[in-house]
Amino acid sequence: MAPVPSRSPARVAAFVLAVLCTAVCIATATARSTLVSPSFYRSVLNDERAYDRLYDEVLVDPHAVAVTRPLLARLPVPEAQVTSNIKLVLPPDSVRDLTGRQIDAVVGYLNGDRDSLVLKVDLAPFLGNLNDLAQVYFGDLVSGIQDRAEPDFATFSADLSAALREVSAGHAPGGLPSLPLTDEQAGTAADALLLAVPEAERDALRTEVRAALADGDVATALATVAPAVVTDRTRDAAARLRATAGGTTWNVTQTLAASGNDLTALHRIRPYTAVGLGLAETLAAVLLVGSLLALWFLSSAPPARRLALLGWAIAAGGLVGALAAAVVRLATGGRVIDPPSTWPPSLARLVGDLQHSAFDRFTTTALATALVPVALGTLLAGAAWLLEVRPRPAFSVPRIRGLGLAASGAAVAGILLVPLTAGAGAPRLCEGQARLCDRPYDEVAYLTSHNAMSTTVDRFIGPLQDPGITAQLDDGVRALQLDTYRWERPDEVAGRLADSDFTPEQREFIAAAVAKLNPPREGLWLCHAVCRAGAIELVPALKQLGDWMRAHPTEVVTLIVQDAIRGEDTEKAFAQAGLTDLVHTPDADPAKPWPTLGELIDSGRRLVVFAEQADGPAAWYRNFYRYGMETPFAFRTPSEMSCVPHRGGTGKRLFLLNHFITADGGSRLDAGEVNARRFVLDRVHRCERERGRPVNFIAVDYATIGDAQGAVHALNADR
Repeated sequence: MAPVPSRSPARVAAFVLAVLCTAVCIATATARSTLVSPSFYRSVLNDERAYDRLYDEVLVDPHAVAVTRPLLARLPVPEAQVTSNIKLVLPPDSVRDLTGRQIDAVVGYLNGDRDSLVLKVDLAPFLGNLNDLAQVYFGDLVSGIQDRAEPDFATFSADLSAALREVSAGHAPGGLPSLPLTDEQAGTAADALLLAVPEAERDALRTEVRAALADGDVATALATVAPAVVTDRTRDAAARLRATAGGTTWNVTQTLAASGNDLTALHRIRPYTAVGLGLAETLAAVLLVGSLLALWFLSSAPPARRLALLGWAIAAGGLVGALAAAVVRLATGGRVIDPPSTWPPSLARLVGDLQHSAFDRFTTTALATALVPVALGTLLAGAAWLLEVRPRPAFSVPRIRGLGLAASGAAVAGILLVPLTAGAGAPRLCEGQARLCDRPYDEVAYLTSHNAMSTTVDRFIGPLQDPGITAQLDDGVRALQLDTYRWERPDEVAGRLADSDFTPEQREFIAAAVAKLNPPREGLWLCHAVCRAGAIELVPALKQLGDWMRAHPTEVVTLIVQDAIRGEDTEKAFAQAGLTDLVHTPDADPAKPWPTLGELIDSGRRLVVFAEQADGPAAWYRNFYRYGMETPFAFRTPSEMSCVPHRGGTGKRLFLLNHFITADGGSRLDAGEVNARRFVLDRVHRCERERGRPVNFIAVDYATIGDAQGAVHALNADR
């Protein structure tokens, strides 16, 4: 057969087809790794620190008051405290999960897995957090107020009522009245306070309020009563929020449409992404290979020139693809949604930055993909020129043909695969930071709640935390100190009280109430020394912990159990709660290195459980003081806090910093001081210098007071 002329229409068509197919492959591969990839959107959110900016910029924007006030139950929360309090209603992890669901909805729509694009937000979990918010906010409000001694009971009662009015209005009173009270006076003062509470809720609060007043702990009494005073306000706010959203589900799509953003751009590209994207990519790749083969076999030119022709076709296609990406970027201006003027400026900036970041990532991915055929095509053309200028006998026609085919195949493969790396997904976060995923478990700091089960929400006498256990986890706590007990018999109460850290007044009150309150109950419980002073069932609490961990699959949680039950009973409780697939088994040798957080997460076994007394029988239930050491814990004042060795001795890999004032009970007033970020960091650094190991567990009372969480983040960032 006679060779086809070098400038035949068939050869020109093959060249043009190769250029176009290369450009189409670049476009489709880029779109596949960006527009229809959930990890692309998560990466953009991380690049722009979207979640941090939501709390630090948007929700504290004065223009966002119309949104934040309903979320805060219209409590009189000062703007400076909005961020810390809003996290209790909208926990960061919940917002991240909620956003992930919207991303999945958008990508599912673009991929054709969903027939319509409807973005919805379930408000039920957030509505349920409003009461916790009230409890924590009022506890925080009175935490730093020093007592003011009163001369008599009448003055004390008047000032107590005045303090309640101030606190309920969201104002910190000038001081809290202080006066030693008899049991009768404590009861009278409690009844007076409870008059402000809806009648149906008084009985549930009376025991705790009376015990707090008998102990002289006016702060806890006010923190307990104030949320109930504004219960109607909280309910009204929840009702308004439901009304605004049209129920417990907020249809975000309708809200966007009402603001003039009906997601038209997504609807327009959906026919192409749902069906045409995969088909176009496959067809373009096949035609590209065919057109390159045609270019070779439809030419009678010397092999080196044919090789150069392949190179220029591939390179030209890459240039066309890069130009198309730049045109798209310029034509859209980096925007899909135009924030309306009614949006808070901070939100408009965030949305604008996210869109620009998304388009920048899209363009960068397209250019990186286009670089592959440009580079390979140029190298191929350069090699052809060298062979033509300086022919080499070793390069026969079959070898040159093989070189051309190999380079062409590499170009096609590179176009299809490079976007998977250039548009790589968001980095996995461990303890809020990607870098910590490669950090060993024993080199990371964790916010730890001391007596995590002893909460105001669960009506404990002398509570040491305000929100419940899962709310603490939502707020950043990653280690829980829990006390396991069986319900004490009446004759055991005196012994337990004598060994407890309750104040003498609290002990007397509990002992007097034993005969008529809280009869013994069967089963295993989480209590603070005496179950009659407050208790929650162990197995249901563990089930809630398991549910939370499964809803947050990249979180590592530690339990340090003050165990007054047998190890066998604990093992059985964990099995009943369905946690056996989550628990991590430490190395039998405490001196051996710990796995990294990433390895714990990858294994699925990311719940580490220690006991203060037991050591087994379950292999995952190890004695903490074999693996860790601690500081003393019975400090009476902040100035007494030291770093001297206590249980566990020295030289252990894990380090527990007991950072609370708990001699004769907990102290809200002291928590306001010792939980301050600077105070925590100063003590941690001092103890690390003295003990030669990084502090791991920073155990605090009232974890929502102060900024111990900020100190933990700073420590992990420095490490």
